[in-house]
Amino acid sequence: MFSCVKPYEEQNYAALKRACRRRKVLFEDPNFPATDDSLYYKGSPGPGVRWKRPKEICQDPRLFVDGISSHDLHQGQVGNCWFVAACSSLASRESLWQKVIPDWKEQEWDPEKPDAYAGIFHFHFWRFGEWVDVVIDDRLPTVNNQLIYCHSNSPNEFWCALVEKAYAKLAGCYQALDGGNTADALVDFTGGVSEPIDLAEGDFANDEAKRNALFERMLKVHSRGGLISASIKAVTAADMEVRLACGLVKGHAYAITDVRKVRLGHGLLAFFKSEKLDMIRLRNPWGEREWTGPWSDTSEEWRKVSKSEREKMGVTVQDDGEFWMTFQDVCQYFTDIIKCRLLNTSYLSIHKTWEEARLRGAWTRHEDPRQNRSGGCINHKDTFFQNPQYIFDVKKAEDEVLISIQQRPKQSTRRDGKGENLAIGFDIYKVEENRQFRMHSLQHRAASSIYINSRSVFLRADQRAGRYVIIPTTFEPGHTGEFLLRVFTDVPSNCRELCLDEPARSCWSSVCGYPQLVTQVHVLGAAGLKDAPTGANSYVIIKCEGHKVRSAVQKGTSAPEYDVKGVFYRKKPGQPVTVQIWNHRVLKDEFLGQVQLKADPDDLQALHTLHLRDRDSRQPSDLPGTIAVRVLSSAALTAV
Repeated sequence: MFSCVKPYEEQNYAALKRACRRRKVLFEDPNFPATDDSLYYKGSPGPGVRWKRPKEICQDPRLFVDGISSHDLHQGQVGNCWFVAACSSLASRESLWQKVIPDWKEQEWDPEKPDAYAGIFHFHFWRFGEWVDVVIDDRLPTVNNQLIYCHSNSPNEFWCALVEKAYAKLAGCYQALDGGNTADALVDFTGGVSEPIDLAEGDFANDEAKRNALFERMLKVHSRGGLISASIKAVTAADMEVRLACGLVKGHAYAITDVRKVRLGHGLLAFFKSEKLDMIRLRNPWGEREWTGPWSDTSEEWRKVSKSEREKMGVTVQDDGEFWMTFQDVCQYFTDIIKCRLLNTSYLSIHKTWEEARLRGAWTRHEDPRQNRSGGCINHKDTFFQNPQYIFDVKKAEDEVLISIQQRPKQSTRRDGKGENLAIGFDIYKVEENRQFRMHSLQHRAASSIYINSRSVFLRADQRAGRYVIIPTTFEPGHTGEFLLRVFTDVPSNCRELCLDEPARSCWSSVCGYPQLVTQVHVLGAAGLKDAPTGANSYVIIKCEGHKVRSAVQKGTSAPEYDVKGVFYRKKPGQPVTVQIWNHRVLKDEFLGQVQLKADPDDLQALHTLHLRDRDSRQPSDLPGTIAVRVLSSAALTAV
């Protein structure tokens, strides 16, 4: 993964460090200078702000003091508890922070070789589908010799302040980190996919089955190295950072640093009793102010847990900002949880392996409707299908599909102002099994995301086998921007963009012919089929001019529901479309009957219920059963 890290703004860390050592100077980053523009995109800091190197702040600076832990971090003056909460989660995962802080031993201060220090650091972040290497100098903003942003418990530990500076450089300035989104930072640290969960809307506090299922999913995410955070919505500006009677703070991001089932009881009794409690450990980025309800640090409930179990959980009675809660209380008092899943795409893993399709796209404006790609959401029916479209296949009978769309992050700078996100989302449509061209009319909507002005939107859905089209959009038409689409399935989905509206014309079209009609055939089901005592195992085949679409086998029924569609671009409109039903057998499949459809554009009746007939071309006779078919034909090839 990290062999292809791209230098951010073409700054090569190793080359810059060598140059500084050769010239015996400390690095000064020209791309993120020690000026007010690196602090604010609007307004200006107070007169007391001074940029200082760690050696000017303390005697013995270190990247890490006694290792790295979630207890290291404290939020500074900027409202970036979301970033500090993400860093707290990161600090609890050695495999992850070593990716964000590469070559940490090489970057550490060496007291024995002071001349080797060049005042330069670098960090890795995942941005818009690729890992970037961000180089910074070590000058940090201070007031009265104290760091004014993120800082550590230890006055001589600087890893969190330096990571924050590199992240501020990506964002444009420190002020751009004010009021951000934990989900964004979790994704930038891991390359994972963030899934937001609205606890209040889902009523998880009162629905035990849903709550238990969510806890199991969180346990799985945590055990497989994912990062999780929680927060309480602040409805008004006055609610922000308000402390509730229970000790929790509104409008504030908490890192979830442990998820576990805690065994209750003492001694041997605890092992024979199966009573376990679903528990969550959280951390306040302020490093103080904790939950004061049940299972808080000094509560009576801890007497139900053996000393060895408490030691295993790392329970302390310090006001260090870290505390335990039951998951039921978490669902009652918190309103939102963000899970950042690290989706495993390695075939060498013992855990579930996902297949990822990653595609870049853009919403672009154009005068020609056929080339316009910024049509807005489904509310704008005239332009909706002008948006980019992507097709993918679900090849199992049913599969869990994860879809994420991320817009390119915008920088906040003094020149351009605050980088605002567009309101984005997407719809997923179940389409014909053989679709190769763009959609132009509504079909069955299989799933739909929310529309929100966040950097990314995520959807998890179980879908039946078949072909699907994703239409990512901005909420309003005419808005432009780049996006990254990620689709995760259990088996390869062959996800790709649909670029053509209709079959392309070529120099051979005059010889071989060009389609005159487009016909969509939707076989709904059948009734009264000839069957064995256990029912027929039937499937349907739609044939047209050498092309065919086949449904899945419907087992053990004489009244199957096929719900299968095909779309055909017909060069010979006089040739009928044939729909056949077959009974699946071990040695040889049995023909059960067929119908032939003229599929004429002038036929105003869309739904047909037809008797099955045999294959005698001269005098076909009726066979047992009927079939229900919906047919749409048009001379306009962009009608479906």
